[in-house]
Amino acid sequence: MKFEHLIEVNDPLNPLIDALSVKQVWAGLVLRAESPKLFVPHLDEAIIDQRTGNGFRRRLRYGELVVEDQVELEPLRQVRYRVAAQQDIAESSLTMTIEQPSENTLFVRFQYEDSHDTATDQANAMYDEFRRSAYVESDIDTIGMLRELAQQGRLDAMLN
Repeated sequence: MKFEHLIEVNDPLNPLIDALSVKQVWAGLVLRAESPKLFVPHLDEAIIDQRTGNGFRRRLRYGELVVEDQVELEPLRQVRYRVAAQQDIAESSLTMTIEQPSENTLFVRFQYEDSHDTATDQANAMYDEFRRSAYVESDIDTIGMLRELAQQGRLDAMLN
């Protein structure tokens, strides 16, 4: 399954929402990777067990299920999560890219991909539609949380 969507962060036509800077969005996306329990309430534990020059490896525990992933950071542009095939989990990835097509607009593009073949994708069509919907809701919640953190000054504090 391949799926992507775009969430508008700054809308110059909507004066009711505070504009976020690229640096604030970046800080929020990094915070989401380093402290995922803030964003995923049903996550029981998240441990960063190895850091590299451009990212880190995590172990995430959801009850009995433990998922290891690799987070790659491209500063002020992109956060990529890579999950290797493990137990009953197929290889997959999530890429969040900050896009600023003009000075006053800002978007985050969310791209999901798994290693299922076409036949598996067809067999899982209904399930994948549910997953797409859940991904969109989760990503909308992520941007909402970034707004809350920005209003509290927490994203700016991370930049200092």
